[in-house]
Amino acid sequence: MPLQTLFFDAAGTLIRPAEPVGLTYSQHALRHGIVAEPEAIMQAFRMAWKETAPPLHAVGQPPADDDRGWWRDLVRDVFGRVMGVPLAETVLDGLFSELYLHYALPQAWSVFDDVVPALEDLSRDHRLLVLSNFDRRLCSILAGHDLLRFFEQVIISSEVGAPKPHPRMFEAALAAAGCLPQEALHIGDDKKCDLGGAQSSGIHAFHVKRPENGLDVLVKKVRAGAYSGLH
Repeated sequence: MPLQTLFFDAAGTLIRPAEPVGLTYSQHALRHGIVAEPEAIMQAFRMAWKETAPPLHAVGQPPADDDRGWWRDLVRDVFGRVMGVPLAETVLDGLFSELYLHYALPQAWSVFDDVVPALEDLSRDHRLLVLSNFDRRLCSILAGHDLLRFFEQVIISSEVGAPKPHPRMFEAALAAAGCLPQEALHIGDDKKCDLGGAQSSGIHAFHVKRPENGLDVLVKKVRAGAYSGLH
């Protein structure tokens, strides 16, 4: 069956933080009188990210706060691990607000070099949508990098109420595109969320693993008609 629609993950696939997360957290923390080494923060962030369950909400009940509360809890956890004691709520409020706003800025993110050439090529004869575990900040980020012009729609987990690899995300993507699973290909960097989630929903998947398996390779495979079993 001809491939019609491509779903793209965002963070790690299209964009990445412009500087290490640990450095950004450390610089903002210093403004609030918190001294913490970037590497210690980065280590704590990785642990907190791994051990914190992603936000999942009841069907038809997406979070009113766009998952902001989930991010606040994550930041609290990160600094609690680094400092050995919880931050005072007033300090956490100020620090978190700054970090949350920072990561809403396009300049806080950079676009991978292979993204625009690939999107320019693939958008000529395929429908492209974003399918991301993110919140509404993503649209302003993509717009700031002039990437929204390539995509028909941006589907985010905070609006669906479930993150990849949950089938609800892929069901939402297929519904938005109006296509069958076998007519779609999902592109992402996370083996569990992107590959596993897509394949469980009957959608072809391409694993972004730079430098050996970037979007330049994706274009070549799509043009060669290698739709099945992409990995």
